[in-house]
Amino acid sequence: MSASPGSSNPEYVTARVRSRRAALFSDDDYRKLVRMGPAEIARFMEESEYEREINALGARHSGVDLIEYALNRNLAKHFNDLLAWADGRLYDLIARYLRKFDAWNVKTVLRGIYSGADREDVETDLIRAGELDERLLDRLLDAGSIEEVIDLLDRTMFADPLREAFDDYEANGVLVPLENAVDRTFYEQLLEELVVGEATQTYREFLEAEIDFRNARNALRLARSGADVDPAEYFIEGGRLFSASEVSALASNVDELVAAIRESTYGDNLDEALTEFEEADSLISFERALDAALLEYSDKLGFVHPLSVAPVISYILAKEREVDNIRAIARGREAGLSEEEIEEELVIL
Repeated sequence: MSASPGSSNPEYVTARVRSRRAALFSDDDYRKLVRMGPAEIARFMEESEYEREINALGARHSGVDLIEYALNRNLAKHFNDLLAWADGRLYDLIARYLRKFDAWNVKTVLRGIYSGADREDVETDLIRAGELDERLLDRLLDAGSIEEVIDLLDRTMFADPLREAFDDYEANGVLVPLENAVDRTFYEQLLEELVVGEATQTYREFLEAEIDFRNARNALRLARSGADVDPAEYFIEGGRLFSASEVSALASNVDELVAAIRESTYGDNLDEALTEFEEADSLISFERALDAALLEYSDKLGFVHPLSVAPVISYILAKEREVDNIRAIARGREAGLSEEEIEEELVIL
């Protein structure tokens, strides 16, 4: 990705995004899909804006594989369209945020090696919408070890943080240090490169919320795991809700951590999810609620600041939600989960 010349064009991009947003699946569509098998889901997608991808891939794939490949190809196409529409500063902001898919792809490859997954299974989960080129992604898929992955990433922003986290990975035998190094690098780079002014203040507010939610998620995971790990080691700077020392103190007491989140600026959006977490001890439900709350927060910022990058970010999150929900339904149906079990995996607003 390289910066597009010229001044920003938020009016044009926002209009295009509004049109794309209207074509996304509704919550009613998800409830219909939950009752379908993989073949029926693929046919349903063929009658939507996924028609081109389903038809192009249908001769080579079927069932859940067809759905997976169609979802990821469509997602990449839509996000590349954003870059094709945008100019100037708006292009730069969108391009930098889309590096999240570089982070996703790196973590996906690391998980694949760690779990011994087949190359094809790992490739299915890649989202080719970031800055890492096709050749590098293919080489990462062929890597035989985590050390080789890190070496292949040598000229990217992820290499040094991964090297620094590698000793912790070897000592503990879990991927958390490596995955956190990738996430932390993405957000640090994003914030370091952001020149804050009136036009980007809304963007920073969104990023702060996203970091807060990720720190809350990580803290609750560590609290529930019982692992002898200092949460400050996995803290991502840049949010407003916690400091590293506060996370360390709260992670050892789940009740206090929940109370801190409830009393924060996000408390109203997360009140129901926090209650469910306390009563049912369901971290999955809470994480889904975090995703929904972040999407609602981005929608609110986009409504208040319609000519900023906020509506574009909101669309990116909404499109991700659509893809994640369809994937969860297809995989759930293939695994024989009940409708109720599948619905628990969905982000429904």
